[in-house]
Amino acid sequence: MKLLGKLIAGIVIGILVGGGYYLTSDGTTAQSIMEIIARLFVTMQSVLGSFIFFLIPLIILFFIADGISSIGTGSGKVVGATIGVAYVSTICAGLLAYFVARFIMPIVTSGGSVPEEAEGIKTFLEFDIPPPMDILTALVLAFSLGIVMNILKAETMKTWVHQGKEIVEFLIERVVIRILPFYIAGVFAGMAATGTVFETLSVFGVVLLVAVILHWIWLVIQYTIAGSLLGKNPFKMLGTMIPAYVTALGTMSSAATITVTLPKTKEAGIREKIANFVIPLGATIHLSGSTITITACSVAVMSVMPGFEVVGVGKMIGFILLLGIVMVAAPGVPGGAIMAASGILVSQLGFSEAAVAFMIALYIAQDSFGTAANITGDGAIAGIIDKYESTLNKKDRV
Repeated sequence: MKLLGKLIAGIVIGILVGGGYYLTSDGTTAQSIMEIIARLFVTMQSVLGSFIFFLIPLIILFFIADGISSIGTGSGKVVGATIGVAYVSTICAGLLAYFVARFIMPIVTSGGSVPEEAEGIKTFLEFDIPPPMDILTALVLAFSLGIVMNILKAETMKTWVHQGKEIVEFLIERVVIRILPFYIAGVFAGMAATGTVFETLSVFGVVLLVAVILHWIWLVIQYTIAGSLLGKNPFKMLGTMIPAYVTALGTMSSAATITVTLPKTKEAGIREKIANFVIPLGATIHLSGSTITITACSVAVMSVMPGFEVVGVGKMIGFILLLGIVMVAAPGVPGGAIMAASGILVSQLGFSEAAVAFMIALYIAQDSFGTAANITGDGAIAGIIDKYESTLNKKDRV
């Protein structure tokens, strides 16, 4: 919650600075002073944004490669089934969010009308740090390394990748998260300086509410499927998992909530050996709640920000398929999922820095709810795998 408070403060300060510039009369001393201050904020955004976008391919490379290598070979069919079910759940959740948001957003935005954007304020200097690789290169390299490291049992390489992940995670926790409020302040100063910020902000409270409602709808769907397979009452199973949901609201970390999720999953009727395997794995690969939020918010951003149009179903399916991959093993820090997803927001949906900044602010505003939906849904995934494993063992004995 401390980070959310800092982000809100950054948004408010940015709006005040940019708004002060927008409202002052041309040629006055006040306008000149406000222009200098606003340009300082926008320059700060440019510098900090370059560093953030520089890190994104490294986040994808090290976190996905480490996540794949940590899965190991294990019980092949059960591992594959767990990954498959978690991925399908994530993708279907994203598609649900897309269709609901696409239906709701024209209503919220009064037919989709958006303000015209004025000429943006200029920075004092151009500062650009080229990323070490593009997003798809990082994604392919991460999968190649992760899979081959498992096949060759390359322990030295696994250690190197894991330490790379720790270095990047350190940079996220100690640098990126700390500079985000300043970056957001610069973005909102630039938007307020053009006079477009209030019209853009006006719809996002509704979007966040819709995202949280969709989280619960998807949890009910997940537990209905698991309960029907196991012959258990899905609402009783879901009720048992409420302490995990509440814990995740406070920790904003799937990994930190495992200590509650694991015993509650067993209490919900899942066999111990399945729960012990699925819950820790699900904490890194099952992100249906995060996908719902990112998808819904991306539709909202495309609906209200000047220069954007909501993409069609085909384009969005491709985005969601990639989203389910790039968030694998997203760092256990607030905003980790949206940081990992920022690259494909740019490469697949054409988001600008301002649009990505909006996404970061929106996502972190509900990060605890998305995390709670992720971790609570892991219990349903465990129920589905429990049924699959018992059926598989019966076939093997025949």
